[in-house]
Amino acid sequence: MKKKYDIVRFILKCILIPAAAAFVIYALNIPYKKIDAGKYMDIIKFDILRQSDEIIQIGNVGSSHGAYGLLYDDISAKGYSCFNFANVSQSFDYDLAVLKEFQDHMQEGSVLFIPISYFSFNSEVINSKEAEAMSVRYYHFLSPENIPDYDLYVDIITHKLPILSAGEDILELLPDLNTVLTAHAANNRIDEEEIAKRAQERYSRHFDNKEEYFMPERIEELYEIIAFCRERNITPVLITTPFTKYYLDLVPQDFLLEFYETINQIADDTNVSYYDYSHDPRFYDNLEPFSDSDHLTEDGALYFTDILWDEVTELERFH
Repeated sequence: MKKKYDIVRFILKCILIPAAAAFVIYALNIPYKKIDAGKYMDIIKFDILRQSDEIIQIGNVGSSHGAYGLLYDDISAKGYSCFNFANVSQSFDYDLAVLKEFQDHMQEGSVLFIPISYFSFNSEVINSKEAEAMSVRYYHFLSPENIPDYDLYVDIITHKLPILSAGEDILELLPDLNTVLTAHAANNRIDEEEIAKRAQERYSRHFDNKEEYFMPERIEELYEIIAFCRERNITPVLITTPFTKYYLDLVPQDFLLEFYETINQIADDTNVSYYDYSHDPRFYDNLEPFSDSDHLTEDGALYFTDILWDEVTELERFH
Protein backbone atom coordinates (compact mmCIF):
# COMPACT_ATOMS: atom_id res chain seq x y z
CA MET A 1 0.00 0.00 0.00
CA LYS A 2 2.83 2.36 0.91
CA LYS A 3 4.48 1.65 -2.45
CA LYS A 4 1.32 2.69 -4.31
CA TYR A 5 1.11 5.85 -2.19
CA ASP A 6 4.71 6.75 -3.03
CA ILE A 7 4.03 6.26 -6.72
CA VAL A 8 0.96 8.50 -6.58
CA ARG A 9 2.90 11.16 -4.66
CA PHE A 10 5.70 11.02 -7.21
CA ILE A 11 3.25 11.42 -10.09
CA LEU A 12 1.59 14.38 -8.36
CA LYS A 13 4.96 16.04 -7.85
CA CYS A 14 5.77 15.53 -11.53
CA ILE A 15 2.54 17.28 -12.44
CA LEU A 16 2.26 19.97 -9.78
CA ILE A 17 5.83 21.26 -9.72
CA PRO A 18 6.00 22.02 -13.48
CA ALA A 19 2.47 23.41 -13.29
CA ALA A 20 3.43 25.72 -10.43
CA ALA A 21 6.56 26.82 -12.30
CA ALA A 22 4.52 27.48 -15.44
CA PHE A 23 2.01 29.51 -13.40
CA VAL A 24 4.79 31.64 -11.85
CA ILE A 25 6.36 32.24 -15.28
CA TYR A 26 2.99 33.18 -16.76
CA ALA A 27 2.20 35.49 -13.83
CA LEU A 28 5.57 37.28 -14.10
CA ASN A 29 5.35 37.43 -17.89
CA ILE A 30 2.26 39.67 -17.80
CA PRO A 31 3.90 42.69 -16.07
CA TYR A 32 7.26 42.01 -17.71
CA LYS A 33 5.75 42.47 -21.20
CA LYS A 34 5.35 46.17 -20.40
CA ILE A 35 8.98 46.42 -19.30
CA ASP A 36 10.12 44.56 -22.40
CA ALA A 37 8.10 46.84 -24.66
CA GLY A 38 9.78 49.83 -23.05
CA LYS A 39 13.18 48.58 -24.20
CA TYR A 40 12.15 48.93 -27.83
CA MET A 41 10.74 52.44 -27.94
CA ASP A 42 13.22 53.32 -30.69
CA ILE A 43 11.58 50.91 -33.12
CA ILE A 44 8.05 52.26 -32.75
CA LYS A 45 8.83 54.37 -35.83
CA PHE A 46 8.69 51.19 -37.93
CA ASP A 47 5.20 50.29 -36.70
CA ILE A 48 4.05 53.83 -37.48
CA LEU A 49 5.52 53.61 -40.98
CA ARG A 50 3.97 50.21 -41.61
CA GLN A 51 0.52 51.48 -40.71
CA SER A 52 0.85 54.56 -42.89
CA ASP A 53 0.75 55.07 -46.64
CA GLU A 54 3.84 57.28 -46.55
CA ILE A 55 6.19 56.99 -49.52
CA ILE A 56 9.79 57.87 -48.68
CA GLN A 57 11.79 60.12 -51.00
CA ILE A 58 14.97 60.48 -48.90
CA GLY A 59 16.12 58.03 -46.27
CA ASN A 60 19.01 56.17 -44.72
CA VAL A 61 19.96 52.88 -43.16
CA GLY A 62 22.94 52.31 -40.87
CA SER A 63 24.03 51.79 -37.29
CA SER A 64 24.08 54.40 -34.53
CA HIS A 65 26.08 56.78 -36.76
CA GLY A 66 23.11 56.78 -39.11
CA ALA A 67 20.49 56.74 -36.36
CA TYR A 68 21.95 59.76 -34.57
CA GLY A 69 23.71 61.39 -37.50
CA LEU A 70 20.81 62.24 -39.79
CA LEU A 71 17.80 64.33 -38.86
CA TYR A 72 15.52 65.41 -41.69
CA ASP A 73 13.37 68.08 -40.02
CA ASP A 74 14.47 70.91 -42.30
CA ILE A 75 14.13 68.79 -45.45
CA SER A 76 10.72 67.52 -44.34
CA ALA A 77 9.68 71.13 -43.81
CA LYS A 78 10.34 71.67 -47.51
CA GLY A 79 7.63 69.11 -48.25
CA TYR A 80 9.73 65.97 -48.78
CA SER A 81 9.04 62.62 -47.14
CA CYS A 82 12.08 61.32 -45.24
CA PHE A 83 12.77 58.38 -42.94
CA ASN A 84 15.65 57.12 -40.82
CA PHE A 85 15.82 53.30 -41.01
CA ALA A 86 18.98 53.07 -38.87
CA ASN A 87 19.32 51.33 -35.50
CA VAL A 88 22.10 51.07 -32.95
CA SER A 89 24.67 48.42 -34.01
CA GLN A 90 22.70 47.62 -37.18
CA SER A 91 24.93 45.74 -39.62
CA PHE A 92 24.67 45.54 -43.41
CA ASP A 93 22.69 42.29 -43.36
CA TYR A 94 20.02 43.94 -41.20
CA ASP A 95 20.14 47.09 -43.33
CA LEU A 96 19.14 44.89 -46.25
CA ALA A 97 16.50 43.07 -44.19
CA VAL A 98 14.88 46.39 -43.20
CA LEU A 99 14.93 47.59 -46.81
CA LYS A 100 13.23 44.41 -47.99
CA GLU A 101 10.57 44.78 -45.31
CA PHE A 102 9.73 48.39 -46.23
CA GLN A 103 10.59 48.46 -49.92
CA ASP A 104 7.02 49.35 -50.84
CA HIS A 105 7.41 52.57 -48.87
CA MET A 106 10.38 53.70 -50.97
CA GLN A 107 9.52 55.86 -53.95
CA GLU A 108 11.08 55.14 -57.33
CA GLY A 109 13.82 57.70 -57.79
CA SER A 110 14.31 58.08 -54.03
CA VAL A 111 17.74 58.55 -52.45
CA LEU A 112 19.07 56.22 -49.75
CA PHE A 113 22.12 57.13 -47.66
CA ILE A 114 24.21 54.13 -46.59
CA PRO A 115 26.54 55.16 -43.74
CA ILE A 116 29.93 53.44 -43.73
CA SER A 117 31.65 53.42 -40.34
CA TYR A 118 35.04 52.03 -39.35
CA PHE A 119 33.37 48.93 -37.91
CA SER A 120 30.94 48.42 -40.81
CA PHE A 121 32.99 45.71 -42.49
CA ASN A 122 33.23 43.84 -39.22
CA SER A 123 30.64 44.36 -36.50
CA GLU A 124 30.03 46.81 -33.68
CA VAL A 125 28.76 44.13 -31.30
CA ILE A 126 31.52 42.68 -29.15
CA ASN A 127 30.27 39.16 -28.35
CA SER A 128 27.63 36.59 -29.26
CA LYS A 129 25.43 37.47 -26.26
CA GLU A 130 25.26 41.11 -27.33
CA ALA A 131 24.64 40.10 -30.95
CA GLU A 132 21.72 37.91 -29.89
CA ALA A 133 20.26 40.69 -27.74
CA MET A 134 20.54 43.13 -30.65
CA SER A 135 18.91 40.72 -33.09
CA VAL A 136 15.83 40.23 -30.88
CA ARG A 137 14.53 43.72 -31.66
CA TYR A 138 14.07 42.76 -35.32
CA TYR A 139 11.58 40.06 -34.34
CA HIS A 140 9.35 42.93 -33.20
CA PHE A 141 8.95 44.53 -36.62
CA LEU A 142 10.36 42.31 -39.40
CA SER A 143 8.59 39.43 -41.11
CA PRO A 144 10.19 36.01 -40.51
CA GLU A 145 11.31 35.72 -44.13
CA ASN A 146 13.33 38.92 -43.81
CA ILE A 147 15.07 38.17 -40.49
CA PRO A 148 18.66 36.95 -40.98
CA ASP A 149 19.15 33.49 -39.42
CA TYR A 150 15.52 33.37 -38.32
CA ASP A 151 14.91 31.25 -35.22
CA LEU A 152 11.35 30.11 -34.39
CA TYR A 153 12.19 29.71 -30.69
CA VAL A 154 13.42 33.32 -30.47
CA ASP A 155 10.27 34.44 -32.27
CA ILE A 156 8.03 32.66 -29.77
CA ILE A 157 9.97 33.95 -26.78
CA THR A 158 9.97 37.50 -28.15
CA HIS A 159 6.23 37.68 -28.71
CA LYS A 160 4.77 35.27 -26.14
CA LEU A 161 7.19 34.76 -23.23
CA PRO A 162 9.78 37.58 -23.10
CA ILE A 163 10.26 36.80 -19.39
CA LEU A 164 12.33 33.76 -20.41
CA SER A 165 14.98 36.04 -21.93
CA ALA A 166 14.77 38.79 -19.30
CA GLY A 167 18.19 38.25 -17.72
CA GLU A 168 19.05 41.06 -15.28
CA ASP A 169 16.03 43.05 -16.52
CA ILE A 170 13.85 40.83 -14.33
CA LEU A 171 15.03 42.97 -11.40
CA GLU A 172 12.81 45.72 -12.74
CA LEU A 173 9.89 43.68 -11.43
CA LEU A 174 11.24 44.38 -7.94
CA PRO A 175 10.68 48.12 -7.42
CA ASP A 176 12.07 48.09 -3.88
CA LEU A 177 15.47 47.03 -5.18
CA ASN A 178 15.46 49.15 -8.31
CA THR A 179 16.82 52.33 -6.71
CA VAL A 180 19.67 50.41 -5.14
CA LEU A 181 20.73 48.47 -8.19
CA THR A 182 20.29 51.14 -10.86
CA ALA A 183 23.12 53.57 -11.54
CA HIS A 184 22.40 57.27 -11.89
CA ALA A 185 22.51 58.73 -15.38
CA ALA A 186 25.57 60.76 -16.28
CA ASN A 187 25.42 64.51 -16.69
CA ASN A 188 24.47 65.37 -20.28
CA ARG A 189 27.14 68.04 -20.52
CA ILE A 190 30.43 66.51 -21.67
CA ASP A 191 33.78 68.30 -21.48
CA GLU A 192 36.90 67.61 -23.52
CA GLU A 193 38.37 65.26 -20.94
CA GLU A 194 35.23 63.15 -20.94
CA ILE A 195 35.11 63.17 -24.76
CA ALA A 196 38.70 61.91 -24.87
CA LYS A 197 37.89 59.17 -22.37
CA ARG A 198 34.85 58.06 -24.33
CA ALA A 199 36.84 58.18 -27.56
CA GLN A 200 39.23 55.59 -26.12
CA GLU A 201 36.29 53.44 -25.04
CA ARG A 202 34.70 53.69 -28.47
CA TYR A 203 37.98 52.92 -30.20
CA SER A 204 38.48 49.85 -27.99
CA ARG A 205 34.97 48.66 -28.77
CA HIS A 206 35.44 49.07 -32.51
CA PHE A 207 39.01 47.82 -32.88
CA ASP A 208 40.11 45.60 -29.99
CA ASN A 209 39.90 41.81 -30.26
CA LYS A 210 38.74 41.86 -33.89
CA GLU A 211 40.19 38.96 -35.86
CA GLU A 212 39.46 40.66 -39.16
CA TYR A 213 38.47 44.27 -39.85
CA PHE A 214 37.29 43.64 -43.42
CA MET A 215 35.18 40.50 -43.55
CA PRO A 216 34.36 39.35 -47.11
CA GLU A 217 30.75 38.62 -46.18
CA ARG A 218 30.24 42.19 -44.95
CA ILE A 219 31.67 43.58 -48.17
CA GLU A 220 29.39 41.30 -50.17
CA GLU A 221 26.38 42.45 -48.12
CA LEU A 222 27.10 46.07 -49.07
CA TYR A 223 27.20 45.06 -52.72
CA GLU A 224 23.82 43.35 -52.19
CA ILE A 225 22.29 46.48 -50.67
CA ILE A 226 23.45 48.55 -53.63
CA ALA A 227 22.13 45.96 -56.10
CA PHE A 228 18.79 45.86 -54.26
CA CYS A 229 18.51 49.65 -54.52
CA ARG A 230 19.36 49.66 -58.20
CA GLU A 231 16.79 46.95 -58.96
CA ARG A 232 14.10 49.17 -57.41
CA ASN A 233 15.29 52.47 -58.93
CA ILE A 234 16.53 53.76 -55.57
CA THR A 235 19.71 55.83 -55.70
CA PRO A 236 22.23 54.59 -53.09
CA VAL A 237 24.74 57.08 -51.69
CA LEU A 238 27.63 56.03 -49.44
CA ILE A 239 28.58 58.41 -46.62
CA THR A 240 30.79 58.46 -43.55
CA THR A 241 29.42 60.70 -40.83
CA PRO A 242 31.51 63.25 -38.87
CA PHE A 243 33.75 62.19 -35.97
CA THR A 244 35.72 64.21 -33.43
CA LYS A 245 39.51 64.44 -33.57
CA TYR A 246 39.66 62.53 -30.27
CA TYR A 247 38.26 59.44 -31.97
CA LEU A 248 39.96 59.93 -35.33
CA ASP A 249 43.44 60.44 -33.92
CA LEU A 250 43.34 56.94 -32.40
CA VAL A 251 42.66 55.18 -35.71
CA PRO A 252 45.81 53.69 -37.31
CA GLN A 253 46.80 54.97 -40.74
CA ASP A 254 47.19 51.46 -42.15
CA PHE A 255 43.58 50.75 -41.23
CA LEU A 256 42.40 53.96 -42.89
CA LEU A 257 44.35 53.06 -46.02
CA GLU A 258 42.57 49.71 -46.34
CA PHE A 259 39.25 51.28 -45.34
CA TYR A 260 39.35 53.81 -48.16
CA GLU A 261 40.71 51.28 -50.65
CA THR A 262 37.74 49.03 -49.85
CA ILE A 263 35.13 51.77 -50.15
CA ASN A 264 36.61 53.29 -53.28
CA GLN A 265 36.71 49.86 -54.92
CA ILE A 266 33.03 49.31 -54.11
CA ALA A 267 32.14 52.82 -55.30
CA ASP A 268 34.02 52.28 -58.56
CA ASP A 269 32.52 48.82 -59.13
CA THR A 270 28.96 50.05 -58.63
CA ASN A 271 29.25 53.65 -59.84
CA VAL A 272 27.96 54.90 -56.49
CA SER A 273 29.04 58.20 -54.95
CA TYR A 274 30.91 58.27 -51.65
CA TYR A 275 30.92 61.35 -49.41
CA ASP A 276 33.38 61.30 -46.52
CA TYR A 277 32.70 63.73 -43.67
CA SER A 278 34.78 61.91 -41.04
CA HIS A 279 37.60 64.48 -41.19
CA ASP A 280 35.48 67.47 -42.19
CA PRO A 281 36.99 70.63 -40.63
CA ARG A 282 33.51 71.86 -39.69
CA PHE A 283 33.34 68.98 -37.22
CA TYR A 284 36.86 67.62 -36.63
CA ASP A 285 37.90 70.18 -34.01
CA ASN A 286 34.42 71.35 -33.02
CA LEU A 287 32.82 69.56 -30.06
CA GLU A 288 29.61 71.57 -30.14
CA PRO A 289 27.72 69.26 -32.55
CA PHE A 290 28.72 66.05 -30.69
CA SER A 291 27.18 64.10 -27.83
CA ASP A 292 30.32 61.97 -27.57
CA SER A 293 33.41 61.19 -29.65
CA ASP A 294 31.59 59.88 -32.74
CA HIS A 295 27.87 60.64 -32.36
CA LEU A 296 26.08 63.89 -33.13
CA THR A 297 23.54 65.65 -30.96
CA GLU A 298 20.11 66.41 -32.44
CA ASP A 299 21.29 69.90 -33.34
CA GLY A 300 24.48 68.44 -34.79
CA ALA A 301 22.52 65.91 -36.83
CA LEU A 302 20.24 68.64 -38.14
CA TYR A 303 23.28 70.74 -39.10
CA PHE A 304 24.95 67.77 -40.80
CA THR A 305 21.81 66.77 -42.72
CA ASP A 306 21.43 70.34 -43.96
CA ILE A 307 25.02 70.10 -45.23
CA LEU A 308 24.10 66.94 -47.12
CA TRP A 309 21.13 68.76 -48.64
CA ASP A 310 23.43 71.50 -49.91
CA GLU A 311 26.38 69.35 -51.03
CA VAL A 312 25.18 65.92 -52.18
CA THR A 313 24.69 65.96 -55.93
CA GLU A 314 22.10 63.17 -55.83
CA LEU A 315 19.77 65.43 -53.82
CA GLU A 316 19.79 68.22 -56.39
CA ARG A 317 16.79 66.65 -58.15
CA PHE A 318 14.69 67.68 -55.13
CA HIS A 319 15.83 71.32 -55.07
